[in-house]
Amino acid sequence: MSHGPMENKIGLLENMSPMKLCVPGERLCSTEDCIPGTGTYLRHGYIFASLAGYVLRKNEGEELPVISVVRETEAQLLPDVGAIVTCKVTSINPRFAKVHILYVGSTPLKDRFRGTIRKEDVRATEKDKVETYKCFRPGDIVLAKVISLGDVQSNYLLTTAENELGVVVAHSEAGVQMVPISWCEMQCPRTHAKEFRKVARVQPEYLQA
Repeated sequence: MSHGPMENKIGLLENMSPMKLCVPGERLCSTEDCIPGTGTYLRHGYIFASLAGYVLRKNEGEELPVISVVRETEAQLLPDVGAIVTCKVTSINPRFAKVHILYVGSTPLKDRFRGTIRKEDVRATEKDKVETYKCFRPGDIVLAKVISLGDVQSNYLLTTAENELGVVVAHSEAGVQMVPISWCEMQCPRTHAKEFRKVARVQPEYLQA
């Protein structure tokens, strides 16, 4: 008996700690510590895993948290505070840029998580002079760091206020991938037109073109 993917997803969203892998028959904890959930069984006062997968704990308003096991295909890495994420800019306004988070580190996400890069979180210096449209454009691929976890809409707050963070892939108005020429400009190799961006000093392991 297993719960639907939405229930599992809710559990994953509430479980922000690193997930532990387990094997069938592995003893997880005492019934004094948790309530058995999906993918577990009881024996002699202890809760055991009934399948191989990830161990999740979540509070459902009970006195004790519910412990469950979900298969690897149902589990996924979640953006956590301090994580480096790869995002695609979806819209900008004078106060912030909206993005979709595509990767955590080099791991692709199955579900779509939204993020916001506020004007004051774009650069570490001269924050009051930041103009969002000179830093990002819709369609840009950006490296950012998670600074706070999402609300019920999974809207994470992100920052690019480090040298290694910012735009890694951007296309010119001619549709050509641009080349960085400084920390604040990129250039179209076809038309040689320059466009402002908050350019990342890319670390190769994070580049997801």
